[in-house]
Amino acid sequence: MSVTHTRVPVEGGAPVSGPYLNVPVPVPADGDCPIREVLDIVADKWSVLIVVLLGQRTHRFSELHRSIEGISQRMLTLTLRTLVRDGLVARTAYATVPPRVEYELTELGRTLLDPLTALDAWAREHRDDIVAARRQHDAPEAEAARG
Repeated sequence: MSVTHTRVPVEGGAPVSGPYLNVPVPVPADGDCPIREVLDIVADKWSVLIVVLLGQRTHRFSELHRSIEGISQRMLTLTLRTLVRDGLVARTAYATVPPRVEYELTELGRTLLDPLTALDAWAREHRDDIVAARRQHDAPEAEAARG
């Protein structure tokens, strides 16, 4: 995150307030940016859906697969592996016949629920505003295409 974001400390530790400053701050291209790292983990729709489902309770693989419309078994497997690797989800395998595997959020994964809930609330509150803005933005282009 850069000092262009609200209340981010700058030199001397004084917080900056206000969303716009005329201070150019480069975002590291080498991947050493916490926001990029986190967005890489949770910015895809599958990760968010899995975290939300696991926030409700522990699920077996087959339950997750049935609950998430449109996800392939391969994509579910890859996404769960990533979430387990990143410490957000715990995988527990039971030596039964047939084998049973359950997934649940870790304590770290549970800390992600509040920001996702806030993002969901923001999206629901502002969805109509975004749709209206898109229509307004696209109207001149649509008019030009017709005329």
